[in-house]
Amino acid sequence: MRRDSTRFYKPDSYQREESLGWLLKRAMANIVHQGDRRLTPLGLTHAQWSPLLRLRLSGPAPAATLAAELDIDAGATTRLLDRLQAKGLIQRERTLEDRRVVMVSLTEAGQEATAGVPLVLADIYNDLLTGFSDAECRTFISLLQRLVANGEALRALDRAPTDESI
Repeated sequence: MRRDSTRFYKPDSYQREESLGWLLKRAMANIVHQGDRRLTPLGLTHAQWSPLLRLRLSGPAPAATLAAELDIDAGATTRLLDRLQAKGLIQRERTLEDRRVVMVSLTEAGQEATAGVPLVLADIYNDLLTGFSDAECRTFISLLQRLVANGEALRALDRAPTDESI
């Protein structure tokens, strides 16, 4: 990773308004706020539409995978899935290969409930990108993908065994 004198952020000139973390958090807060405002009439909060959309776009997943992707602990995941199951939006089944693994999938009602979510999110993202050219949008997405890849690489380093742990 980048550990030389060309580092962008410097402690003596750090400003919140230029902080990557603060800017990303504010952008995400705006997305969540708009999503909740526009999806609440459909009976979905961010805590609900986010995992439902993941299941809609990528198919069934183990509960543990959803927890990791949503960055929430197992207890919070269980409570969330309990609520979604009570609403009839998901179903959970233990796998035959490993009874500890609980697969989560959308029900027909879950498919119907999430049908409008991609349209709403596309509208939100387009509204947030007002004034950006097509080329700027593509560059912005490419840069964010690189940022995510760098973050994933750091996570992989954190998980890698060290000589001391062997």
